[in-house]
Amino acid sequence: MASRLELTPTAVRAQLAGMERDGLVRRAGQKRGATRPSHVFELTAEAEQLLSGLYVPLAHHLVGVCTSQLRTDQVRKIMRQTGRSLAEDFPLPRRSAATLEARVRAANEVMNAQLGAVTHVERRNGTFVIRGVSCPIAAISDKHQSACLMVEAFLQEIVAAPVRECCERRGRPRCCFEIRAR
Repeated sequence: MASRLELTPTAVRAQLAGMERDGLVRRAGQKRGATRPSHVFELTAEAEQLLSGLYVPLAHHLVGVCTSQLRTDQVRKIMRQTGRSLAEDFPLPRRSAATLEARVRAANEVMNAQLGAVTHVERRNGTFVIRGVSCPIAAISDKHQSACLMVEAFLQEIVAAPVRECCERRGRPRCCFEIRAR
């Protein structure tokens, strides 16, 4: 591999070690080499998911089929149920144990660290706002604004307070969610 890439064997080993540490590849066996056995690496399932180009078009078409086949209230209900279901995948400290601000900041951290968003928390007139520099689901929400309800319901489940979607859709889309104390 090193000669094909025009790198030193040490450089290749260092890159593979880093990729293995980050969970992108794993050792899948050994193969006889000219002087000593060579390790065989394969992508992990997580890396394959990251590299898949099917997720966005599949989700876009799924939401499109739902919006064309169902009434608006049914689509909205499905989007919210999906967001609540997604929230179950993220174990956070019990909502009653933290202040609203702590829950909002924890939700923002999940959005950034685990869901690929680039958001920050603002405090404005007694409310919290989670505002993005872009929209992490723009490929879907540009044609299906109801998709934002998934994120709204996801956040509402995590922060245990009313959340209102206030996304900016002109020009470059930016997500925005306002959270008020009950």
